[in-house]
Amino acid sequence: MRKSLVTVFFAGFVFGLVFLAVLLRQMGILRTVNASAAPPVFRTQPAEASHTTLRSLPEQRLTERRLIIPVQGVHAEDLPDDFNQIRGGHRHEAIDIMAPRGTPVLAADNGSVVKLFLSKPGGLTVYQFDESQTYCYYYAHLNSYAPRLQEGMPLRKGDVLGYVGSSGNASPDAPHLHFAVFQLGPERRWWEGTPIDPYGFFTGSPSK
Repeated sequence: MRKSLVTVFFAGFVFGLVFLAVLLRQMGILRTVNASAAPPVFRTQPAEASHTTLRSLPEQRLTERRLIIPVQGVHAEDLPDDFNQIRGGHRHEAIDIMAPRGTPVLAADNGSVVKLFLSKPGGLTVYQFDESQTYCYYYAHLNSYAPRLQEGMPLRKGDVLGYVGSSGNASPDAPHLHFAVFQLGPERRWWEGTPIDPYGFFTGSPSK
């Protein structure tokens, strides 16, 4: 008899819970959880943070140019990482490639000579545009130009355009090539642009 009463009580209790749940759901108090409607899980850091080490678009395109080291006989391990050094109160924005005086200076990329210029700081200099006129390559402190070098002349990677020296404000005791790269603006002015650190971009080889 007692066992029957316990069974009836338990059944009634379960029925009451089911009835209460149905009632609450109809009233909108109790809702089922829809996984597809659940709020997204946000990361502790924005997605952009994972791209901080990637190169900018202009730098990615410069990588595709596969520049060669513009001084004959110099290897990657010989290159200084001095783009951000402060020189005379301003950032260097170039690399100085040390080499004996008279060492051939090579065109780092295919393109053309847009300006041969003599300045007090840079001495004998060459400004070269790449073929797409996106970048300008600046070669400074030359000892002399290559024979028959002239403005408008096409250049191929590895062509000799001059020779290492110390013209301009370079020390006579430390001949070197001051090499700079900058992205040209829409006006394509050889004397202005956005500097790009060339260190680490020398991956190509001459092809004529």
